[in-house]
Amino acid sequence: MKTFAAAIALICAVHLSAAKAQPANPSPAAIATAKEILTLKQATGIYTGAVANVIQNMKNTLLQSNLNYQRDLNEVATQIAGEMKPREAQIANDVARIYAQNFTEAELRDLLTFYKSPLGQKSLTMDPKAVNDTMSYMDQWAVRFSEEVNGRFRAEMRKRGKEI
Repeated sequence: MKTFAAAIALICAVHLSAAKAQPANPSPAAIATAKEILTLKQATGIYTGAVANVIQNMKNTLLQSNLNYQRDLNEVATQIAGEMKPREAQIANDVARIYAQNFTEAELRDLLTFYKSPLGQKSLTMDPKAVNDTMSYMDQWAVRFSEEVNGRFRAEMRKRGKEI
């Protein structure tokens, strides 16, 4: 899932970097459209569970030096998680706002239309696979290229009379 989220983040970054910056305060309609696009792109995986994860990590950190407070820390973690759950919705709003700041409202509507089209649906399905396939290819390429570079270093050093 983290790989998928990373792929989505990469795809978002590519789209965002290519886009012209928009006003700092996009309209509510632009934000709503951005939310719908992000949902279609399954980008919510980037931040879903972020609040619970931070609380769990903090509880675990505190438990390391306070084992005798395990029961209390578990109860406090549950309480804080309940109180802070709305923060996840705030993240969703902020991410949609960031996305909407990088596109005009018309561009967002066009993107939404695209992602709802058959080709857009295929793109949503195939982009993560294409990113994963690309990452796999690059890993394999790096190994082969490193071997080639290693051979070149050794050959050049041999020419200088030095074995490595």
